[in-house]
Amino acid sequence: MAQEFYKKIYSVREFYTILYEGVRTMKYMIKAKKKKELSPEFIERIMLGVTEVNGCEVCSYAHTKMALEQGMAAEEIKQLLAGSADEIPVEEMPAYLFAQHYADRRGYPTEESWDRIVSLYGEDKAKGILGATRAIMVGNAHGIAFSAFLSRLKGKAVKKSSLLYEITMMLSIIVYLPLTLLHALIDGMFKKPIISF
Repeated sequence: MAQEFYKKIYSVREFYTILYEGVRTMKYMIKAKKKKELSPEFIERIMLGVTEVNGCEVCSYAHTKMALEQGMAAEEIKQLLAGSADEIPVEEMPAYLFAQHYADRRGYPTEESWDRIVSLYGEDKAKGILGATRAIMVGNAHGIAFSAFLSRLKGKAVKKSSLLYEITMMLSIIVYLPLTLLHALIDGMFKKPIISF
């Protein structure tokens, strides 16, 4: 059975929030990776799990390649993209499920799910998990529109999408990126919480 792509389509307005949150927390993923709290494989499992929920074709391709380069087994990657978590190490399962929950709720996880991640992994590692989850949400939200545009060029328009949407989403990053960088910088200076419910 082929993977179902385009499970979710994010609005241009939603993309601003997704990009802002990604910009705001990506540094925690990088920090956790440097401190070896999150292995490259752990991060790829999170990213593949979120991509499976969202159904981004270009992200699926890119993160399959990255996961293979990290040494993950092709069978595990195939299972993750099919929605099966059978191959995930037990200690990574709560983070993987949180990331999928985050994507399933379009970036609005429950407070209880976040509290559980913090209690299981500690605050620093939990922030790294959040950063990885949000980083791939950025890629998925933008990548879904890009994938739909590429499909349109091949004569296979996506029913949930339109040419205007695809172009607007692809170009929005030009305006949104500097705004979200400034927004994140200001909120960081004022110590605004990185997650709210």
